[in-house]
Amino acid sequence: MSTPAVLETPLVAREPPTVIDVEASGFGKGSYPIEVGFVLPDGQSDCMLIRPDPQWLHWDPGAETLHRITRDVLARHGQAPRAVAERLNAQLEGRVVYTDGWGNDYSWLSMLYDVAGCRPSYRLDSLQKLLDEDELARWDRTKAAVFGETPMARHRASADARLLQATVVRVHRN
Repeated sequence: MSTPAVLETPLVAREPPTVIDVEASGFGKGSYPIEVGFVLPDGQSDCMLIRPDPQWLHWDPGAETLHRITRDVLARHGQAPRAVAERLNAQLEGRVVYTDGWGNDYSWLSMLYDVAGCRPSYRLDSLQKLLDEDELARWDRTKAAVFGETPMARHRASADARLLQATVVRVHRN
């Protein structure tokens, strides 16, 4: 996934960042994206299931246990990779979008855009770049506290993105 020209806007007065999360068929070689979700600074969010490309075959039952997305659900409700890539581009254009799993999410989003035959209109960056050393040291404890206070029953992409965004906001405040 090449990086497009992006109009980068720094976090002004600690505005919440745009955060993205990707759920996948598993980890490691052969895994692919099955759901992508994000949350914008104003709290608006979106989440899309991705219908696997015929070349995407890897499936890890352990990952399915975690995210509870079955192959059948993807076949029935997933959108074509091109439709997901175009929707992401339309909603995230020109933004810097942050993830806590840059290495994995970059790889999975690259796979999505390669199959879709297009390029992202946004730049993916590591959420850790938003945090200083002290904030990084408080990250896990703060994230656990936010998770405990928030009624998020699902381990799904948009819920995870919202949790990450709320954790950034909280860790910046303290």
